[in-house]
Amino acid sequence: MEGLSVEVPEGARLSVGVCDPGSGRSAVYGDDSYDAASVVKVGILAALLLGAQDTDRPLTAAERERAARMIGRSDNDAATALWHGIGGAAGLDAAHRRLGLTATAAGENGYWGLTRTTAGDQLTLLRHVFGHSPVLSPASRAYLARLMGSVVPEQRWGVSVVGPGALKNGWFPRDATGRWVVHSVGRVTGAGGDRLLAVLTEGTVSRAEGVALVESAARAAVRVFAAPA
Repeated sequence: MEGLSVEVPEGARLSVGVCDPGSGRSAVYGDDSYDAASVVKVGILAALLLGAQDTDRPLTAAERERAARMIGRSDNDAATALWHGIGGAAGLDAAHRRLGLTATAAGENGYWGLTRTTAGDQLTLLRHVFGHSPVLSPASRAYLARLMGSVVPEQRWGVSVVGPGALKNGWFPRDATGRWVVHSVGRVTGAGGDRLLAVLTEGTVSRAEGVALVESAARAAVRVFAAPA
């Protein structure tokens, strides 16, 4: 993404992707992989929905309750339960392959938050949710989009700085360094219309600094993307 100018704090790194879901045009800055943290919960739910589609069944009441907590409140216990329900790492990897995520690998030993992913792969997943998908059914896409649009107010930071929409954020501090992983992915509506955004960061000294970096990158990416070639 030529022309992207973002002040990245010392010791931190950044990758950002933006897509126009109408035209399909997209651009990505940085191709590094990152631990997904809680943005992987979108993939976990997509895998659950694909499994339900395959057997032509609705989600159970328990699955729906867990899905709502996992996406809406980023509840980790709910995510762990659904992770086991989809078959763990093998199930998530299989779903990601069907969805065309080529650079994402599920976390090992039950650590779903350590799934490795890229901004480009997150854009691919967002296209399935918010655009046409040959894999997810219209009902599955609508369900995912509705839950991402119902995130609790205190977790609506990140890409939503560009405009209202639907999102999922992720964050955690590294045990070894105390530095933070902070991500935000979703669909937003701004002056230029709908945009899909995926912003991944690592290495900020605090969650607040990470959120500020994510929001600065989201604004800059949309601005550069809209500029004439």
